Amino acid sequence: MSRSSSELQTRHLSLEEFSELVATVYQGPLESPPWKSFLEALRLQLGFSYATLILRRAAPARPSISINAGPTSTEAIELYDNHFYALDPFMNMPRGKVFVASELLGERSWFGSEFFRGFLEPIHLRDVMGADLGPLHDGDDCSLRVTRADAEPPFTEEDKAFLGLLLPHVQQAVLLCSQMDQIEIERRLLAGTVDRMQLGTVTLDETGAILSINLEAKAILDERDGIQLSGGVLRAHYPEEQAQLNGLVQAALGGKEPKTPKLVETVSITRPSGRNKLSVLVRPVPAGEWSDAWHRPKVAIFLRDPDRKAQGTGDVLRQLFGLTRAEAALAVQLANGLTLDEAAESLDIRRNTARAQLRSIFSKMGVTRQTELVRLVLNSIVQLV
Repeated sequence: MSRSSSELQTRHLSLEEFSELVATVYQGPLESPPWKSFLEALRLQLGFSYATLILRRAAPARPSISINAGPTSTEAIELYDNHFYALDPFMNMPRGKVFVASELLGERSWFGSEFFRGFLEPIHLRDVMGADLGPLHDGDDCSLRVTRADAEPPFTEEDKAFLGLLLPHVQQAVLLCSQMDQIEIERRLLAGTVDRMQLGTVTLDETGAILSINLEAKAILDERDGIQLSGGVLRAHYPEEQAQLNGLVQAALGGKEPKTPKLVETVSITRPSGRNKLSVLVRPVPAGEWSDAWHRPKVAIFLRDPDRKAQGTGDVLRQLFGLTRAEAALAVQLANGLTLDEAAESLDIRRNTARAQLRSIFSKMGVTRQTELVRLVLNSIVQLV
């Protein structure tokens, strides 16, 4: 019998039960809070009082980030984060090696330590077993800890060996979770930037079915003016434009450019209301070598309404170019396509006042014509705010 099989039998777990426990490790990144199921299963199946996964250690003026299984109180966590983290005997341990506190310090030193007497003994805990899993990034360590109460048997060599079997799985799962979280943060950042640029986006899967619609695209489609959502697909109002749109989508789904040079990747959508045409861009979504094995976005459709007005950019213009509040408000109106007279009327100021403000804006922004002002505003970072 192999060593690992013997250890599993010692812990009274069959291979099937061990497999189920490991499955909860890899399910952990998909849970909220992560790894709660794994820690609870570990605690119950092996008779631990608590099981804790520390994703970020406490530091001065910075609390830890941990997931706990067991009757943990907020007060105990705050007590650890505010004081006892500095007395933790597991700081800077060799990575991947399981330690038991009473063995590490010796029973006399352990049971006489301030960490034990002040933190563990009041909640009737006897010993701590754990290991550092290694850094996710430079300077960061993740740790797995389990505890036993004073009325329970002490940790054994079999306990240590069993926890050691789990460590590589936990470390790999935490690393995957860290990478997934970083990707999600970047996705939210980019999605928020696209929304602030008032760019509508619709993604399609490999069958052409819609996967996602952002807020700007939803606002455009809800107007049902030239293009709308019908039966789960995008429908242009006019048949010839619908044919063009279908051709672009099918070409993108096939991963190649349309044969008709005039179409390239764009189509203008005429609006029955008579407002300016919508601009539509269709692109295949770049993917990795193995990405087509999964259900994923295959096509991105971008929609732009030229009548959408810039919002909330005045404060940014003031900071960028040193404009006054009134000057920034006028610059925003001009960037939105209004003439000077229209902007003055919109802001309820006299035309002479607007002209004086415009001269000041020209001086501060280093331009001499209104078209240059508009181009400078639209090409600045104001659209990202």
